[in-house]
Formats: sequence, structure tokens, C-alpha cells
Amino acid sequence: MPDALDATPYDALLLLSFGGPEGPDDVVPFLENVTRGRGIPKERLKEVGQHYFLFGGVSPINDQNRALLDALRKDFAEHGLDLPVYWGNRNWAPYLTDTLREMVADGRRRILVLATSAYASYSGCRQYRENLADALATLEAEGLQLPKIDKLRHYFNHPGFVEPMIDGVLRSLADLPEDVRAGAHIAFTTHSIPTAAADASGPVEAHGEGGAYVEQHLDVAQLIADAVRERTGVDHPWRLVYQSRSGAPHIPWLEPDICDHLQERHAAGAPAVVMAPIGFVSDHMEVLYDLDTEALAKAEELGLPVRRSATVGADPRFAAAVRELITERAAVERGQEVTPCALGALGPSHDLCPVGCCPARAPRPAAAGADSPYA
Repeated sequence: MPDALDATPYDALLLLSFGGPEGPDDVVPFLENVTRGRGIPKERLKEVGQHYFLFGGVSPINDQNRALLDALRKDFAEHGLDLPVYWGNRNWAPYLTDTLREMVADGRRRILVLATSAYASYSGCRQYRENLADALATLEAEGLQLPKIDKLRHYFNHPGFVEPMIDGVLRSLADLPEDVRAGAHIAFTTHSIPTAAADASGPVEAHGEGGAYVEQHLDVAQLIADAVRERTGVDHPWRLVYQSRSGAPHIPWLEPDICDHLQERHAAGAPAVVMAPIGFVSDHMEVLYDLDTEALAKAEELGLPVRRSATVGADPRFAAAVRELITERAAVERGQEVTPCALGALGPSHDLCPVGCCPARAPRPAAAGADSPYA
């Protein structure tokens, strides 16, 4: 039996994700949850939902989360970490509030949260914290004893997150025809967000052009590009590009778009491109549609050889990274000296989101941060 690892004072881990429909009848209600408060007509949601209907109305994200849950539980058991793992979503079943209610009923009082978003941004961090605050407010109104909740730090530069992506790029390069492989460009992709949100991402001291969101992605892209050069002897040109824009045309969002980038690279004479979706934990709808459908169609139209590398998903190295993040944070809470594990130039992220980190357009309570009303 492995030596027991100490998660004290924590008694549970909550995997917190976005959620997605699991059948055609779920698509519009799911999109209504995602866009609640924006006044978007149902007919428009049906148009938006065509991406999901192309895949039978099923988002892969829930199955991806089930696989990650299995990987986490297997890793914890193999390494002697006695910590139950629960799962809750922001926008579809199992809903966050229902899961927290279940955890309270099970006697969980100190909960760590793993969000399926690795980088700093409003939508990738603070919005999850706002959802946690909303759920806690609901439980409080029901007269339930509230647990204390902490969120694991951003893990974008943890080796267990970066190494699987390096391997994915290497596999994609190896899969290209030999005559175009050495000259292939790498397009590191992530979700586009409004430039104003990017500029205000991360702690206040990180605010500025692109903020922590762009800086963190660039750091990961550089790590992967350097590793590919070291392991292949080829220095592939690369750029950080964006996908999945969904905002109004008059609002500036991060650019260039992946399809525009493919067209530009083709015009400049690039022989091939590897698309590496470093901004996503798993192959959810934005990866399957925006890259595997739209971007690949654009590449075929151009006659440009393209491969898409894998996301991290339920890779055992990522599960191990989560275990390490848990024991690291638990030791900090116990007052022990800890050397956080991180690659690249930026170092480990903060454990506690500071005041002013990734601010919302309209201020709302957010749990698991320095400004949390639920200390």
C-alpha cells in the first residue's frame, strides 16, 4: 500500500466545469442557462445551437469530465490520497448548487475546487468564483451549514499540464508528410475574449495590454516550442492565435482568428500548420467545431496540410498534477513551507485571488478569494 498523503484540512475535492448538453432536447435550455440575463431570443439560440446539433446535440465535455473524475480517483487511490471527488457544472447537470448541497449533506466542511480552466480571466476564474458564491448564498438561504471553499491555483505552467501538450504537438508533427514537416508552423490556439477583459485579467499589477491571460498563454507556448526544438532539433515558427469568438462585431476581441491565420500562413508560403489548443483542458465543443470542423475546412480549401494536436484531457500526468496541487495547498493551509511546482518564466500563480483580480463588468460577490464574503 502507498504511504498516505495528507490532504488535511480538506475533506473533499470539487471538479467544477462549464457543463454541456447531452442530447438534442438539452441544447436550447443549456444555451438559455449560458446566456441568462442577456435577453437573447430563443430563435437565435436555436441558430447558435447548430454547432451542437451537428454532433447529435451532445457536447463531449461531460464525458471528458467523467473520464477526468475516473483518472483522479484512480491516481488518488494509487498514491494514498484519501479525498473524495465530486463534480458540479455551471450550466448543466450535475449543477454546482446541487453538488454542493450533496457535499454538505455528506458532512464535507473544507472543500478544494479544481476548475477546468487553467488560465487567469474573468470567464475562466472569477465567474466560477461568482457561481460558487451564488451557490453558497442559496445553501445559506436554505439554512444549511456552509463549507469553507478554496480554489486550486492556476495550473497552466504545471509540468503535468504542459508535458502532455508537448507530446501532442510532437505526435502531430510526426503525422505530417515528411516533405512539409520541418517547415511546419505551430498555431497555439485559445479562446478569444474581449480585449478589455484580457487587459484586466490577473492581479492588478498584471493588468495592461493582454493582461495575465495573454502573458500566461505566451509563456506556455514558448515552453512547448522550446521543448519541441530540443527534442526534434527543428525550430518551428509559432504564434498565439484565437478561436471561438462569440461577441458583438463592434466590440474588440483578441485576434487573429485561427482561420484568418491559416489563410495568412498559406499566403506567406508555410508548407503546413499544427494547431495546438493550449487554452483548453479537453476536447469540448469549441475544439471539435471551431478547430476540427471550421479550421480544418478552411485548411482543406487552401490546400494546406494541417494537424490538430490533442488536449490534456484525462492524461494520467494531469491527474498527478492535480494531486500535487492538492497536497501543496493543504501543506500551505497547515502552515508548512512549500516549494510550488511551475515551469517557465512566470512562476507559480497565487493561491488566493487578490482584490481586483479579473474584475467583472458589474461587481458581484465571488467566493474563494481575498474579497470573498464567505471567509
